[in-house]
Amino acid sequence: MNIVVMKFGGTSVAGTEKINNIANIVQSELKNNKLIVVLSAMAGETNKLQSYLDEFKAQNSIESDLVLTSGEQVTIGLLSAALNNIGVRSLPLLGWQVPILTDENYEKAKILQIDKKRIKEYFADYDVIVLAGFQGVNLSGRITSLGRGGSDTTAVAIASAIDAERCDIYTDVDGVFTTDPNIEPNAKKIPKLSYEEMLEMASTGAKVLHTRSVELAMKNNLTLQVLSSLSKKNGTFIVDEKELIEKEIVSGVSYSRNEAKVTISGIPDKPGISAKIFGLMTENNINVDMIVQNISQDGVSANITFTINQKDHDLTKSVIEKSKNTLNYKSLLLDKRVAKVSVIGMGMMSQAGVAEKMFKTLAKNAINILAISTSEIKISVLIDEKHTNIAVKSLHEVYNL
Repeated sequence: MNIVVMKFGGTSVAGTEKINNIANIVQSELKNNKLIVVLSAMAGETNKLQSYLDEFKAQNSIESDLVLTSGEQVTIGLLSAALNNIGVRSLPLLGWQVPILTDENYEKAKILQIDKKRIKEYFADYDVIVLAGFQGVNLSGRITSLGRGGSDTTAVAIASAIDAERCDIYTDVDGVFTTDPNIEPNAKKIPKLSYEEMLEMASTGAKVLHTRSVELAMKNNLTLQVLSSLSKKNGTFIVDEKELIEKEIVSGVSYSRNEAKVTISGIPDKPGISAKIFGLMTENNINVDMIVQNISQDGVSANITFTINQKDHDLTKSVIEKSKNTLNYKSLLLDKRVAKVSVIGMGMMSQAGVAEKMFKTLAKNAINILAISTSEIKISVLIDEKHTNIAVKSLHEVYNL
């Protein structure tokens, strides 16, 4: 039995007309496969639910996850009804009904186990399982949410658990592009990307897939396809590096405006101080990205700068201020007016001069670099947020994308 997992995001399920469109796509895919269809909530619904929670200051709690996961219940019910109306045997399931077992972290839960035997048993009576994304259940029997990109994670985790043929992620774009077409109209769709390239793109701001879903796919060697629910064109396939015939030096330019820069000045220049700072971040579940440390002019103290997600701005500020006596720093500065711009490509590993070209291009456009981080296939820079568009456009042009 061939099983394909299909995931549809919020814009694809935004209204009954679009849900009927998905029903037709699902029906056409049924010719050769059994299907699991994973759905997000309608576009904007989760943000609306979050705004209600904000009024009651309910965060990372039993109540917050109960509210946040309610949007998916609506969409799976509607799609299952639409499928049954056109003669497709469909069963809607919530995360706890599978069950998708998670840890105890509300709003950022991680999947621990999926009952794949029960899923396959359902196919004796149904052709399609319509599954709520973004959610699971913990050992206490409480509903949990999987955090940002949780529906992608659900789809990939289910596909991996049942050894699916592939996992198709449907969006409102035709695939993964060389950069954001909203900034650079000449951006092109990329036919194939390696897991590593997609992981770097996702972690540096590309919004097509979330990093957790790509990591899961890479771990299980699961083929992903990113494609549009509005056209019948093939999308972008995310595959093992060995399947790439030709490795581009630079495959794409990504950016993120969701960054915040944290600078702690005048900390003691001695072993263990960095461990204390980032230990605090870990304890409070705050992800840190770029890190720069340098010695102050007095020669006895140091400054450390790092970046976080903007949503963790207030929590980070509070955590560090509460630990001022322990860290013994002089000043703390947080800045949300920054952006991260990255160039990514498998060919960087064997090609010199990629960084030089990037830095020269930014300098030519009078863009100052605030921080730099690199990997084998990625170079990221932190810049003033107001320069994001020109940085992306100029880098896309200089690398002939």
